[in-house]
Amino acid sequence: MKTATFLTFVGDQCGKAEEAINFYTSIFPNSEINSIKKYSEGESGGTPELIKYGVFTLNGAKYMVSESNYNHNWSFTPAVSLLIRDSSEDVIQTLFEKLVSNGGQVMIPLDDYKGEGDYGFGKKFGWCQDKFGISWQFILTE
Repeated sequence: MKTATFLTFVGDQCGKAEEAINFYTSIFPNSEINSIKKYSEGESGGTPELIKYGVFTLNGAKYMVSESNYNHNWSFTPAVSLLIRDSSEDVIQTLFEKLVSNGGQVMIPLDDYKGEGDYGFGKKFGWCQDKFGISWQFILTE
């Protein structure tokens, strides 16, 4: 058995998956787009400019992506986020800043919270949402 993260771009995010994976693979080390398959003309679920199924790698971890132009009653939620743990403060600071740039939002600033409600995760903690609606948590490890 294997598990993997699968991101489905729907609603306002439909049509932005390729931009998102190009962005993610440009800012994370050891990353690449493995494959992209688009819908065929007339195929249900999407149009030829949308991704039917794609695979990309961020720092060695595989992710899958799809887009659907059906009228779904759901989208991305902060209740599910991608967690980045690293011992380099520069790495997590840089990634955090890049992900909130151009329309993202800071949900919990990347900071040391010891003494004022320590989140208990590590030396620093932060949480953001990028412009595509994906939530990211960051932990500076010892």
